Amino acid sequence: MNDSARTALVTGANKGIGKHIARLLVAEGFAVYVGARDPERGRQAVAEIGPRARWLVLDVTDPDSVARAAAQVERLDVLVNNAGISPSLAPPADTAVEEFRRTYETNVFGVVAVTNAFLPVLRRSPHPRIVNVSSGTASLTWSQNPNPQFTPGSGGAAAYRSSKAALNALTVLYAQTLSEEGFKVNALAPGLRATGLNPRAAASGGDPAEAAEGAVRLALLPDDGPTGGFFSWDGTPVPW
Repeated sequence: MNDSARTALVTGANKGIGKHIARLLVAEGFAVYVGARDPERGRQAVAEIGPRARWLVLDVTDPDSVARAAAQVERLDVLVNNAGISPSLAPPADTAVEEFRRTYETNVFGVVAVTNAFLPVLRRSPHPRIVNVSSGTASLTWSQNPNPQFTPGSGGAAAYRSSKAALNALTVLYAQTLSEEGFKVNALAPGLRATGLNPRAAASGGDPAEAAEGAVRLALLPDDGPTGGFFSWDGTPVPW
């Protein structure tokens, strides 16, 4: 991908991993739409990232907001579905149905809404890429047989983890149905990062910029690169 006019959209890019992804893509020569629903934070993030960053009002849970955002974008080569929430660390038996609904609205339905809305413009790209920011806690394999680097807990964060498992399934389905059009669609396990996602992440997480490098690596995949994969921030394949 060496087109100087390359354009990317990162959802939830006003803070955390998303803002680092946007910054790194700008450094790679992209014009980057910083998707954010909060005007003040969105404008501040764009000012920090630089002149090739553009603020795009985008609430992934609002169909009208998604449609208005898609109507403003004439070219898109990379879509990074980064926006996500994790309301609590509760196990399923202690999680209200409404919390599941709210979590899926952002982490699953929001990804479908944004991806489908921007597919027409992505299809015009010579090298379309979609990166879905998932979580290692969504790996069913690791949840049942945890490795030394991963401790899933005792069924905690049920709404978040199950929503990311659903996102992983969508990643495979999008990859399968879009592969003949040249798309590369992959999921990223960023690792626990010091962001505002949940109290544990804020207290003990690693550098979010490191995770962003993994997302950018998937955004820059060559045409013979993988699709329908689940990868750690360092490029290591993660079992589903």
